[in-house]
Amino acid sequence: MAHILLHGNLHATIYEADSLTNPYRASGGAPKFLRKLVEGIEDTVGIGKGSTKLYATIDLEKARVGRTRTISDEPINPRWYESFHIYCAHLAANVIFTVKIDNPIGATLIGRAYLSVKEILPGCEVDRWLEICDQNQNPVGEAKIHVKLQFFNVLTDQNWAKGVRSSKYPGVPYSFFSQRQGCKVTLYQDAHVPDNFIPQIPLADGNYYMPGRCWEDIFDAISNAQHLIYIAGWSVYAEITLLRDLKRPRPGGDVTLGELLKRKSSEGVKVLMLVWDDRTSGGLLNKDGLMATHDEDTALFFRDTDVHCVLCPRNPDDSRSFVKGLQIATMFTHHQKIVIVDHEMPNKASQRRRIVTFVGGIDLCDGRYDTQYHSLFRTLDTAHHDDFHQPNFGESSIRKGGPREPWHDIHSRLEGPIAWDVLYNLNKDGESREEKMYLSSSGISLIS
Repeated sequence: MAHILLHGNLHATIYEADSLTNPYRASGGAPKFLRKLVEGIEDTVGIGKGSTKLYATIDLEKARVGRTRTISDEPINPRWYESFHIYCAHLAANVIFTVKIDNPIGATLIGRAYLSVKEILPGCEVDRWLEICDQNQNPVGEAKIHVKLQFFNVLTDQNWAKGVRSSKYPGVPYSFFSQRQGCKVTLYQDAHVPDNFIPQIPLADGNYYMPGRCWEDIFDAISNAQHLIYIAGWSVYAEITLLRDLKRPRPGGDVTLGELLKRKSSEGVKVLMLVWDDRTSGGLLNKDGLMATHDEDTALFFRDTDVHCVLCPRNPDDSRSFVKGLQIATMFTHHQKIVIVDHEMPNKASQRRRIVTFVGGIDLCDGRYDTQYHSLFRTLDTAHHDDFHQPNFGESSIRKGGPREPWHDIHSRLEGPIAWDVLYNLNKDGESREEKMYLSSSGISLIS
């Protein structure tokens, strides 16, 4: 069947399934050895004995675009009643609904239901019970699933391709945070940009693009904080320095990040750090872990100081299998790269403070300091003499003359109400309310 481009928004609801059976028990559809293994596990955890765990997914061909929660103890008629708003740019012949049993070794397939893309393409609402089929698309008994779909082509969106032209733009629909007014975004390329940045990029107002300097601005923001410094990172390494351009010196710019944070905390600034916990690190045999994030070094550096540094692993949710959970815990991360500080007001006249955040792709760790020149050798005795990072070539070293690993990424500085969204995202709901009280008592304003 020909694949059709779905470009727009797909609103989908999975209501319930009915007349489900475990195909491995009912028809012996799996190889005997696998069937016995699955049955043994199911008997151990009670599957088939009143404690089934069922979930459903939505696929556009091979692209997984939605998944329900896991329903327990409803083996015949699970009722999810979950809705999804899916942004689509997919080539597909069918919207595929899959029903599975969750178990410790992965998932047992019950079956799949198919709805042709041609039926939803006109934009009409489709509310229907679909037949659930096996891998050969033969019906699985009387099993069926109740779904509702409606597709909205991107061309029906009055704001499509117009950009954010005025304050009337409502923002991206169905997003967690709504569009904010009165914000400012500063974009950075790489951790640093030298004075002789090229090429010159003309702007619409006749001026030229003036690049920001990410780590310089972060250094200044941390140094000038009076109440709080919050950092979340995939990797945060205390031994790096943020300022390394000899042509742009700062007083005290040779201080390491760790010493800077300890100094700020000794001044009474609330310094909180959330660093990913690489569960393969620790112990004498593999202290650095598979990802070499220095998480154990960072935790040890701040131990018994006023800096609160917490190592946070990526925990799987309850719906994952044991094998999948082990994979998530050891290989996946929270992947945040956030710095939040209190900052002076734009006019510098008021004594009130505001929230400023830095968000993007550049960690505060070794190997990330670079410019658009990406020197592999020439900076080994200057900017990178204490920061040699090269995971791709095991035999390379600064003693052998490199090469170091170049690093190119982007980052941003957010000011105004949007900065508070980042702060809110980093806190749980209860902590957020407490945080607002603390910020208010500290004279920190929501005003940009």
